Amino acid sequence: MDLLRGDVKKIYFKYLGAAFGSALISSVYGIVDMAMVGQYQGPEGTAALAVVAPVWNILYSLGLLTGIGGSVLMSTAKGGGEERRKNEYFTAALAGTVLLAAASWLAIGLFDTPLLRLFGAEQPLLLLAKQYLLPVKFAVPLFLFNQMLAAFLRNDGDPALATAAVLAGGAFNVAGDYVFVFALELGIFGAGLATAIGALITFAVMLAHFFRPQNTLRLARPARPGAKLRRIVTTGFSTFFIDAAMGLLTMLFNRQIMKYLGTDALAVYGVIVNISTVVQCCAYSVGQAAQPLISVNFGAGRQDRIRRVLRYALYTAALFGAAWTAAITAFPTGFVRVFMEPTGQILRIAPFILRSYGASFLPLVFNVFSTYYFQAVAKPGAAFLVAAARGAVLSGALILVLPALAGPNAVWFAMPLAEAVVAVAAAALMGRCTKALAAVKTAG
Repeated sequence: MDLLRGDVKKIYFKYLGAAFGSALISSVYGIVDMAMVGQYQGPEGTAALAVVAPVWNILYSLGLLTGIGGSVLMSTAKGGGEERRKNEYFTAALAGTVLLAAASWLAIGLFDTPLLRLFGAEQPLLLLAKQYLLPVKFAVPLFLFNQMLAAFLRNDGDPALATAAVLAGGAFNVAGDYVFVFALELGIFGAGLATAIGALITFAVMLAHFFRPQNTLRLARPARPGAKLRRIVTTGFSTFFIDAAMGLLTMLFNRQIMKYLGTDALAVYGVIVNISTVVQCCAYSVGQAAQPLISVNFGAGRQDRIRRVLRYALYTAALFGAAWTAAITAFPTGFVRVFMEPTGQILRIAPFILRSYGASFLPLVFNVFSTYYFQAVAKPGAAFLVAAARGAVLSGALILVLPALAGPNAVWFAMPLAEAVVAVAAAALMGRCTKALAAVKTAG
């Protein structure tokens, strides 16, 4: 489909459907694992997977760093008609992913216990978390490559295959979780095993793109590879930071919750982690649907088409944010029952926790989308400002300070406050950027 001349609305919603399916199914890994483990091993299993959550944030963020950074630059070069430079960015991104995958594999393989302790694990949660992570260790590189390849497939006009790949892996994960956790009684280890095999299946399906006629991705020796890799990292850093920072925030939440509120509250937070992952996936789908269109048309100087994509993306972001906020407000205990067999105490504390934290979902989708927009129009500084404020600086400070100032339960308001403040700033930056693009067109 021609991103430069095709109907903007039709292309956007086609890409949105594919990106949404892919992103939503990606979240199945964590959701099904937690639901199965929570039903099998109770709140302790749910809490153990909350401790593991930062590991996923690290792996996914590293894949997005090279995937989004490289594919944005690839699409911009494609829009400008620079075919060789397009493939040089693909090659540089692939090389960067290999290096990051090797480093991640060594770190998680050799230092899993210190990492899990850093993320808030104490006995008996540490033992459960290590059992889950054991089979995942063998598949660490696959999680990075799957994120990277999905981004390039979408930008190479094959979003449906990216979705099919994730669907195949997700379908196995669902079936495998049931068989391994319950039928074979492997418990939390079985959930990790199903996730690892599901990632392998996703990777294998994505490789099929390189044997299809519509594939335009080729290996090309990059001129000045170091400079290209630096550009990829700079461009993709804000998207990387969103996921990496979620790992940091999860670690801070885990430690603060164990300090002030205890294991039951941590189990409820484990539910929030999974719901928040789905909401973030909705946000990613808006950004990933809009980014190829915006990047290619930015490279071609088509500001009129960029504004139309932006309008559709903002409507979609508002719809997703409102829908998830309404759902968690209306059915807090329903979400809890999906992920565990709750005790009476958990049912008592869960509604306040989920409703308080859930208010952050309304601005979250817009904030995440804004980073994709800024990346696509070559404003990595603005993208990083939004990502850093919501992902670490403001939110991290509130997580640490609010319980000390206003009592333990104030920790649940940290994310709603952070997301609301960042949304105001992001809207202002987006308005200025859009006006600047219009001014460039007028001057031209």
